[in-house]
Amino acid sequence: MDNVELREDVMITARHKTVWFECGPKNGPLMIFVHGWPALGTVWRSQMTHFAKLGWRCVAPNMRGMGGSSAPQQISEYATEELVQDLVELHEALGGQPAVWVGHDWGAPRVWSVAAHHSDRCKAVVNLCVPYFSRGFALPTLLPLVDRDLYPADKFPAGQWDYWLYYREHFIRAVADCERDVENTICRLYRRVPENVGPEDPKATTRARGGWFSADYRPGREGVLLSDEDLEMFISAYKSSGFGGPCAWYMNDAANLAYAARAPGFGKLSMPVLFLHADGDLTCNTVHSRLADPMREDCTDLTEVTIVSGHYLTLEQPEAVNSSISEWIYGRKLA
Repeated sequence: MDNVELREDVMITARHKTVWFECGPKNGPLMIFVHGWPALGTVWRSQMTHFAKLGWRCVAPNMRGMGGSSAPQQISEYATEELVQDLVELHEALGGQPAVWVGHDWGAPRVWSVAAHHSDRCKAVVNLCVPYFSRGFALPTLLPLVDRDLYPADKFPAGQWDYWLYYREHFIRAVADCERDVENTICRLYRRVPENVGPEDPKATTRARGGWFSADYRPGREGVLLSDEDLEMFISAYKSSGFGGPCAWYMNDAANLAYAARAPGFGKLSMPVLFLHADGDLTCNTVHSRLADPMREDCTDLTEVTIVSGHYLTLEQPEAVNSSISEWIYGRKLA
């Protein structure tokens, strides 16, 4: 299986429509890839083709609000419980056999929640950048772990999570900022963090700046981590769907905390878990802070690997990501 192409498909249930991509043999063991904010399933192209060549059936949905999947108008429709149910319905449509679930960015909390609430659907879990919080991935669980040596409370009350508050305080403006020039939004998000940035995360001053980026910040396509094909797909998709749904992912802390509290066994995970740290990730700083400590208490079978990369490690270091996951899966005889 030398040439592996992603195939697009769609699943419609009474409550939701999911557009998804697939490659690999349909009778292979199942691996489901869950993307974050803002993305499409094709962001996993390197990982999917790698594992498809090894005989896995690889599936990556476009998550709710993105890429032709259902995009409801109510902010409450983007709570974690709703997105997890989308994934459960997709999993059922794929046959329902226990899968290896892989998540990145906001996709990781969705995968963690599948594991916590539907452990029978999980052969194993692989998550990147965003660690597990059995009490829920929300500001109240994140703020106590902010590195106050790096982000003094008087100057950075929300630490690197200041941008999260910006969505909550200026939701309509935040959506409009993203939609004003979709190509520029995608190009400025999907690039490596410049070497002269840090150690503080620029997002720690989002509210003081009045938004993510200054209006005249236009980096262009040079240096974008996406291929030309995927960049065009992203631009087209987000011109169609807008950013209201993706931005709503930041608006449901209370519901997400309540959902986490209902997980069986206090949310403790017993299945095999692999977590990939990105040592240059300024926001999800799991290497040089206490952010990953709760995960180490809540996962009884946890393996951790650190990759030299920024936040988009699947695009910045695809070979390192692929080999780390492969070595763990085959070393643990999970295939």
